[in-house]
Amino acid sequence: MVDVLPLVEARLTTALGEPDARAAVTFLGTDRIEVLRFQEGDVVRYATLGMSAHPMTDPTAMLADPVKGPRAELVLSVRAGLADTDKVLRPLAVLAASPQVEGLVVTPGASLDVGDPLWPGAPFTSVLVGEPGGLVEDLELDDPMEPVRFLPLLPMTPNEAAWKRVQGAQALQERWLANGTDLRDPARRSVPLD
Repeated sequence: MVDVLPLVEARLTTALGEPDARAAVTFLGTDRIEVLRFQEGDVVRYATLGMSAHPMTDPTAMLADPVKGPRAELVLSVRAGLADTDKVLRPLAVLAASPQVEGLVVTPGASLDVGDPLWPGAPFTSVLVGEPGGLVEDLELDDPMEPVRFLPLLPMTPNEAAWKRVQGAQALQERWLANGTDLRDPARRSVPLD
């Protein structure tokens, strides 16, 4: 069995440079999740490392396949210096552990909610999972393992999350685009939803 985490970390450093900080969180009954921080100009990126160690399994499956199934890591990008975003490490680790803890299969278009602000004073308690392949290319693994996808996280205000549940992820993304929303702004207001 291949240990995918060194390969995942190598892919992250190739795409984002060397991390300038890292933290590890372990939840009871789960593997350790690390969160790496990358600084690039006025943008800071946080990437999980550990979520892809095992494939995500459909919670209705009788047995978890140890090899086959989707694998992913999460990437959050925010503007540096506008908020204490380093406190997002624990909420990100919670989201990355959710496939192990709750049996979730995290896919683009999904909403993930931590129930509390992502960092102190943040107007966001949840994120929209974006499409992979933009910032960090998928990491191909040997058959029969599926590639590791690096899923961008887009912070949502509670109003945006509620609107997305009714209208769908595509409609919310179109609303953000139409309003020129800076999704990296850690203090941005909710997009107009009427």
